[in-house]
Amino acid sequence: MKECIASSSCGPEVTVKDTLTELLRKGARELIAKAVEAELEVLLAECSSLRLEDGRAAVVRNGYLPERTVQTGIGDVGVRMPKVRDRSGGGIVFNSALLPPYLKRAKNVEEFLPWLYLKGISTGGCREALESLLGDKAKGMSAAAISRLKEKWTEEHREWNRRDLSGKKYVYWWADGVYSRVRMDDKLCLLVIIGTTEEGVKELVAVEDGYRESESSWREVLSGLRSRGLKEGPKLAVGDGALGFWNALRKEYPECVHQRCWVHKTANVLNRVPKSLQGKVKADLHEIWMAETKEKAVKAFDSAMAKYGAKYPKAIECLNKDREELLAFYSFPAAHWVHIRTSNPVESTFSTIRLRTAKTRNCGSRATTLAMVFKLAQSAEKRWRKLKGYELLGEVISGVIFKDGIRVSDQSDRSAA
Repeated sequence: MKECIASSSCGPEVTVKDTLTELLRKGARELIAKAVEAELEVLLAECSSLRLEDGRAAVVRNGYLPERTVQTGIGDVGVRMPKVRDRSGGGIVFNSALLPPYLKRAKNVEEFLPWLYLKGISTGGCREALESLLGDKAKGMSAAAISRLKEKWTEEHREWNRRDLSGKKYVYWWADGVYSRVRMDDKLCLLVIIGTTEEGVKELVAVEDGYRESESSWREVLSGLRSRGLKEGPKLAVGDGALGFWNALRKEYPECVHQRCWVHKTANVLNRVPKSLQGKVKADLHEIWMAETKEKAVKAFDSAMAKYGAKYPKAIECLNKDREELLAFYSFPAAHWVHIRTSNPVESTFSTIRLRTAKTRNCGSRATTLAMVFKLAQSAEKRWRKLKGYELLGEVISGVIFKDGIRVSDQSDRSAA
């Protein structure tokens, strides 16, 4: 069986229709028409009591507007919008919530533009990428359109930074600084905080730029949160020990418990021992933070200090200076330990930002970089999972005491904790 496929071997170019796509478009047109008609019926029902002096209905159907197209993931779909006529002169018009008057493309296509740019496709390359997916239907996807989007992202980030936080309450925070070389400026640091609510939902709390990871920069971020209504800080904050964040946190939210990130601490310790020994040292550190109880963790801690203290004092000094902060997680539910021993929520989310800023080769401004980070984080936020054991977050908020990850139930255990 031979079928003619559009190729150079077939002589004249033959257009092969994608019948499945055409079927989907037809179905989409029909579904849109039905949905819009349903919206119109609601409006007519609401206006049914409006009558002229002679008893006729004041608001009636009045044909259709000229057909227009909307870009979707399956190409352009033609839509016809019905009209109404208000014979009473009251100015009643029909506007569909599904298809606003100036809608040109579906939301998934609109969101695809920033996704392409943020993931490393250059401004000029976005149209080419879209054309490969949407064919010649990729209208309006010019470099200017991307530039307008970047301005929109900047404004969205500005508005987001003004949002009211008076109704918010966070149980845990993860904080970190993400460096980005912007226009040869290696001092720009993106200060990021992710928090979890009482329901276990992770949210972006702050994304701002600062000078390195200084205390003054973090203090400005935290005071901004407080001024917008976040009067009560989290029960526990997780981050790298080198952050100026901790001094700022003590001043703005002194009641918050500090937890050092074990991933960062392990890397800092291993940098101070020979490579030939790093595997062994890493295994010993693993024994500390994976211990079942704080007592066993302290014993493993002391063992590591005794084993390596004489030969590698700088490594042990680095480890020991944050002893209490490294073991703070034992006073919180064991179900949460996997989340609060490291600042992984920030690290995993913002690893792509470093790739994107490398791709732009220092061509972005501070405002554009902040907007990119904000949009990337919003995109990632949709995929963040709830905390394991989120049912226990209410108890953490209410002040229930936990020892070695287990709830303390009687007064004797409470005093021992």
